[in-house]
Amino acid sequence: MSSVEKFLTADEEQEIVQAILEAEKNTSGEIRVHIESHTRLEHFERAKSIFHQLKMDNTKDENGVLIYVAVNDRKFVIYGDRGIDLVVPKNFWDDTKDTIQHQFEDGNFKQGIIAGILSAGQELETHFPWNHGDKNELSNEVSKE
Repeated sequence: MSSVEKFLTADEEQEIVQAILEAEKNTSGEIRVHIESHTRLEHFERAKSIFHQLKMDNTKDENGVLIYVAVNDRKFVIYGDRGIDLVVPKNFWDDTKDTIQHQFEDGNFKQGIIAGILSAGQELETHFPWNHGDKNELSNEVSKE
């Protein structure tokens, strides 16, 4: 069994999907989680690449957020699209990053990801509230490599 498969159980993945559904309930923003074992690239660049690979840069309001985790590298990145960067302060993701980091340090990986998702959802709701007719543009499933 690979480190990615051991990182979260199937039930934990479903809890993450439910957190994404909850977080997206009041925002037009889109949140995805991607998990892989390792990357040879700088982690921010890899997250950016995965963001494009998952077509997260094709959302109507450019308001997608990716939580990228490299399990063996013990690194994660929160990557937001241009639409978000245009309207939020520079330290916008610091609280969310800190929330995830504290949980990860205690070995609470699922809880860290869920806390990050819910935090991101609250922030997205502030800048990108849900409007009648908004559609879920991206899958909520956890992607893996």
